[in-house]
Amino acid sequence: MSEGKKMTSSRRHHLKSLMLQIAATWLEQEATDLAATKEAYMAENCPTPDVSGDQASLVEFCKKLFQAIDKIDEDRYDAEAKVVKSDKEIEELRQKVVELAGVKKPALKKVRMSADSMLQALLGGKHKVTMDLRANLKQVKKEVKEEGVEAVGDWRKNVEDKADRKKMFETS
Repeated sequence: MSEGKKMTSSRRHHLKSLMLQIAATWLEQEATDLAATKEAYMAENCPTPDVSGDQASLVEFCKKLFQAIDKIDEDRYDAEAKVVKSDKEIEELRQKVVELAGVKKPALKKVRMSADSMLQALLGGKHKVTMDLRANLKQVKKEVKEEGVEAVGDWRKNVEDKADRKKMFETS
């Protein structure tokens, strides 16, 4: 089949149904294998009990069953304790990993607050502080340049202004 041709929908449907049939047979085979292994294990480890006999032999048989049940219960308890212990160790290791990775700070949100309300929040409600930040600002007067024919024609003056401006940016 060339790369350029597409598969027809009927062919695709046929292949899909074949794959599903094969998968279903595999699942059935797996289920029968599991049941056979379970039966073999039970036959090997759990023989059918012999309940024929007098009362004393049945009592002895029950005592053996109780001892086996107690041993199995102890094993189950030990296994559960191991699982709980390993779960605790895993959780402790996870916490160590988180601690080693560091606590990530959440992104801070911008809050519009005036200087007065910020100081009041920092100092508490007892102190009444008013701060006018604009009071200490320096007043600057704008110079109005007289633009005329001389200013446009005198190129040396413009070069000197730009050189002063360049020096100002270089020093800072």
